[in-house]
Amino acid sequence: MSPDAEAIAEQVFTALADPTRRAILAALTEAGPATATDLATRLPITRQAISKHLALLAEIGLVTVESGERRRVRYGLRSAPLQVAQQFLAALARDWGGRRPRASSASGANFPHADPRIHDGKLGDAARKRTV
Repeated sequence: MSPDAEAIAEQVFTALADPTRRAILAALTEAGPATATDLATRLPITRQAISKHLALLAEIGLVTVESGERRRVRYGLRSAPLQVAQQFLAALARDWGGRRPRASSASGANFPHADPRIHDGKLGDAARKRTV
């Protein structure tokens, strides 16, 4: 995969890591193009917050910006960056296909940065997230 495609995939994954941005994309998927005001009526966040998230989503190309009536801006979905991220995951899955970790991998021996407590279940979810 080219460095440009990897950069796009990274931006998509970063954008999708935020639950508010995922909710915005889901709302646009369900109802089609909408203004920030339209989305604010459907989501439990302010129009200003939605506008900031939409600006980031537009910057990385996940949404399109269309001028509407009376200077209202409508946002629609754009699938190309998401398809690049899907191709990245598909390539990763192909590379992993059929590979099984050796017994030493389960203990973290092949991953010196890994905390062995993760593998034996001694860390809770919150601690695991901070450790990994």
